[in-house]
Amino acid sequence: MAIDDYSTLDATALAALVRRREVTPLELVDAAIAGIERLNPEINAVITPMFDEARAAARGTLPAGPFQGVPFLLKDLGATYRGARMSFGSDLAGDYAPDYDSELVVRLKQAGLITLGKTNTPEFGIVGTTEPRRFGPTRNPWDTTRTAGGSSGGAAAAVVAGFVPMAHASDGGGSIRIPASYCGVFGLKPTRARNSSRPRADSLAGFSVEHAVTRSVRDSAALLDATAGPAVGDPYWAPPPARPFLAEVTTLPGRLRIAVSTTAQAGITLHPDCVRATQEAARLCAELGHEIVEAAPAIDDALLAEALDTVWAVGVAASVNGLARLVGKTPSADLVEPLTWALYEQGCRTTAPEYVRALGLCAALSDTVSQFFTQYDLWLSPTLANPPLPLGYAAALPGDPLAGYRRDWENCLYMSLCNMTGQPGMSVPLYWTAEGLPVGAHFMGRFGHEATLFRLAAQLEQARPWNRRRPPLHV
Repeated sequence: MAIDDYSTLDATALAALVRRREVTPLELVDAAIAGIERLNPEINAVITPMFDEARAAARGTLPAGPFQGVPFLLKDLGATYRGARMSFGSDLAGDYAPDYDSELVVRLKQAGLITLGKTNTPEFGIVGTTEPRRFGPTRNPWDTTRTAGGSSGGAAAAVVAGFVPMAHASDGGGSIRIPASYCGVFGLKPTRARNSSRPRADSLAGFSVEHAVTRSVRDSAALLDATAGPAVGDPYWAPPPARPFLAEVTTLPGRLRIAVSTTAQAGITLHPDCVRATQEAARLCAELGHEIVEAAPAIDDALLAEALDTVWAVGVAASVNGLARLVGKTPSADLVEPLTWALYEQGCRTTAPEYVRALGLCAALSDTVSQFFTQYDLWLSPTLANPPLPLGYAAALPGDPLAGYRRDWENCLYMSLCNMTGQPGMSVPLYWTAEGLPVGAHFMGRFGHEATLFRLAAQLEQARPWNRRRPPLHV
């Protein structure tokens, strides 16, 4: 199969070719590998190739799932694939390879997907830029001097460069939506516990979810249909959808009441392009018949920051300790990056009452946001405070390892609220700057109502198709 043909189709279209026997899974895998081998040295999206295993799977008998024979990539964080190196972006992991598949990977395999390798991620997924010390930076295919975002930066860069039509991603504070905005792909963060994380323990109080970044809205919906639902042992799960998510993509959303806000948190400046991207998304929604209202939930920024900082630091400490036990090492400053160590020490200092208070603040935020969504169907805001930033913007300063981390969270100001309250959200690539850089528009939905997001996203995709745009680095 010609690489040009392969890189322009979404996963749904590729799977249809396989079903009609117009192309074989091996031809798709070979096309994907050719693209990775050609461009990955420039963007550094794939850090653990699994090409031999992928070709063997393509030659064998694949499950007759919705994506039979379609190439796929896993993020090097979250989902575990038996026998494949999993590093969490950290030197601490060494050559650790799990001896089991996580529940999500089991379902991805059942869907017929063929995993080609693992994508780059910042150490433990902490920041919104993918520049781990162990593997080096992932570069944005639109401009290689800029970040591809994080923590699913390798995944988003791989999709927009044409390596695969969709790739696994996870989101604990914006890590699906941030790189989706920076790379100009579709990124939906599902409702809390929509996908099972079994058997991995939850170290972030339910903040983190797993799904994917995709070329098309329908791929995101169909993939979520294939993976969603509880597993045995899950402590809680999301409300079941009324019908398949894929059916929502072809359903008109009706007239939605959409709140829109471009007001940043105190002391934070929004880049004019991010404001314009939101305003243009609002105008497009109005043209499509939706009601647009200037409004935002009444969030106490100081309490949000306190809760986020506490839960995040404790989560980092738990993750470092858990990985250290797994590989038989003792945590130390030389085994992790300075930022990780600073957060690790902060997390270890946090008391149980402080942590319980943070969880209580998250519950209060959830109540505020839920009340807001009794009046509105969706909330539209900038995805990020800036267009794609230069690599290195979140680097630690001498004597202050948390300086870059603070800059990074200010840039991602709108993202973490979805994680803290469990709400679904999506970054939609509707705007490009004069310099040709993508800027996403962010929509948050009601808890459990991905259906509304998919309906609107499909409508927006039809009105302003984004898959026709190609970055300078594209296979």
